Amino acid sequence: MSQQKDMLMSRDKATKSMDLRRLLAPRSVAVVGASPDPNSVSGRVRRNLKLMGYRGDVHLVSRTRDEVDGERCLKSLDELPMGVDAAVLVVPQAAVEESIQACARRGVGAAAVFASGFAEGGDAGMALQANIARIANEHGIALLGPNCMGLINFHDGVPLSFEEFDPEIPLGGPRVAIVGQSGAMTSNTRLALLARGLRVTHSVSTGNEAVVHLEQLMAHLVEREEVDMLTVFAETLRYPQMFLECAARARQLGKPIVMLHPGRSQEARDAAKSHTGALAGDHEVMRALVRREGVAIVDTLDELFDVTALLARYPEPPSSHQSAVISNSGALRGIAIDVNADLGVPLAKLGTNTLASLAEALPAFVTPDNPLDITTAGMQSPALFGESARLVLSDDKVGSLVIALMGGLGDAQVAKAHSILPVVEKFDKPVAFVIMGDEAPLDERFVRLVKESHVPFFRSPDRALRAMAHVHHRARALERSNERARASGANAGARLPAGPLAEYKGKQLLQSIGIATPAGSLGRSVEHAVDIADSLGYPVVLKAQADQLMHKSDVGGVAVGIPSAEALREAWAHMQASVSKGTGGMALDGILVESLAPKGVELLLGAKRDPQWGVVMMLGLGGVWVEALNDVLLLPADMTPAQIAEEMKRLKGAALLDGLRGSPPVDVAAVSEAVSALAQWVLAHPEVVEVDINPLIALPRGQGVVALDAVFVASD
Repeated sequence: MSQQKDMLMSRDKATKSMDLRRLLAPRSVAVVGASPDPNSVSGRVRRNLKLMGYRGDVHLVSRTRDEVDGERCLKSLDELPMGVDAAVLVVPQAAVEESIQACARRGVGAAAVFASGFAEGGDAGMALQANIARIANEHGIALLGPNCMGLINFHDGVPLSFEEFDPEIPLGGPRVAIVGQSGAMTSNTRLALLARGLRVTHSVSTGNEAVVHLEQLMAHLVEREEVDMLTVFAETLRYPQMFLECAARARQLGKPIVMLHPGRSQEARDAAKSHTGALAGDHEVMRALVRREGVAIVDTLDELFDVTALLARYPEPPSSHQSAVISNSGALRGIAIDVNADLGVPLAKLGTNTLASLAEALPAFVTPDNPLDITTAGMQSPALFGESARLVLSDDKVGSLVIALMGGLGDAQVAKAHSILPVVEKFDKPVAFVIMGDEAPLDERFVRLVKESHVPFFRSPDRALRAMAHVHHRARALERSNERARASGANAGARLPAGPLAEYKGKQLLQSIGIATPAGSLGRSVEHAVDIADSLGYPVVLKAQADQLMHKSDVGGVAVGIPSAEALREAWAHMQASVSKGTGGMALDGILVESLAPKGVELLLGAKRDPQWGVVMMLGLGGVWVEALNDVLLLPADMTPAQIAEEMKRLKGAALLDGLRGSPPVDVAAVSEAVSALAQWVLAHPEVVEVDINPLIALPRGQGVVALDAVFVASD
């Protein structure tokens, strides 16, 4: 862990002095380890520089050769002219440190290191990586890698990479920068997006990120005028706060970010460590917070490509959160209804005027609806496809449209394109055009028309519907991002002592926050406890209290339904003995005496301060439901009560909150207020690392909530 900490500290220094422009758009390049073999790594780097027509100075360095292909070679990096912008180090692992030192002596501004065997290879490699990072940081060298495939800057004509690529890129269309921690996935993503007709401006593989890391590159690229959006493949986010700041800036600039971040399973997190030496944080916390900033976080490579294609073409959020589907297959209606329901994207109920216009335009045997099945009518009159799309997109309730058709043969495909594409190009609402049939061949004329239109095109309706759902979810996040709750600090109170707090102390804090707890107080003696119970009225609950006693029930520290003073005295004696035996003689502050809890729905409310990401709230069904269903939400701490109430609809057991089998609906507004109040309090208390309220009883609507248990834990 100390080596990892050293690496992180060295990276922090790097942000102060290095110039990423010298890495991404160098005016001069040194290829170190030059070889005449065209299939060697250095041969491929040289070929790429020529292939792209690199206009800067190129210096070749080789210890064993005087020239390569007629070009003079320097014997060492120390013979370079001062101030070369970037060095491509095609050297073995053992020579990397010496090469970085030489770069420092000659004022080289950046270096790309392809060699592996560093942090991904264990402690020895991690120590070596930390050392080259230290040297680079001390001299402001923007070091890319190690264990990376380099970068290709298509916009400025700079390829610092050994991979093969086509220097020709599509003209026109949206411009995307790709940043990935995996070289293969970065290349895969670039090829996929280019095939979609998108213009890739930058493709950067960061590898182990000894110095230059993904978040820095994103922050640089998002400001570039030639970049319209970012597509990211991340195995870890080492600088979460920088990432969130970059996402907020991208949101401000109207530049979408789409990210695939494996790691939902422990196995995937372990794989990331072995691949790039990554430091994996809490994945679910990350997902909750990056979504809050409007990042479209996806789960599959298909979604990475598909959502990028849609958001590149339609960066502005749709005007409505409801979607529409048009097809010439009745079977697709049911599929679309199911998929949209699963994805939480409602299908728009078309307006009266729209339905009337569709009825007038379509044959009498076609029923206007959403999803709309044109049936076979389009075979006789292809113009119906475009007219139907125009009418549906003109409906104010429709925010997006998926047109999924059986294409027919060549002329039929072309007729559909001529009918649909000119229409949808006139609208800003997101449209996905699908020709079903999987890998069935498409007419070349049709393919050309689609590519020239830049309308996102799919072969799978499922993929189109799922990608469009991400567009809508991002739109909701953007809408909410402008309204945030903030910690006022007005009722922050004193700093909490380190460690856990006894329940009765935690409940005092909850009461100060505005969250109700059962009536009761701490009994310091058995007779004091009897007096408390007499004032409350029987039956009562007894709970043993001490700061370190976090699992009271495990040692007999809880007794429920005590019916009388005599029973209380007996329970008191038994609890004292049981807790003492179970804890090795732990001294108690006393025993909490409380009224029985009212009936309601049991919820779990918690807060966690992630060391990398900050505060996140947890809300879900409590009691046995936590283990049975794992039905919890992770929520950013700055959500407003109204936003929290909306999110609660995503719970699997949301029906319990609405009232089930005669039970009254619960006080969702009070639950939301409690979550928000606790979140603001935790934000105002940086020493608090965890809060656990389980259960929080949600009472019938208008009656509020009651916290039955509370654990607060603070750091030093």
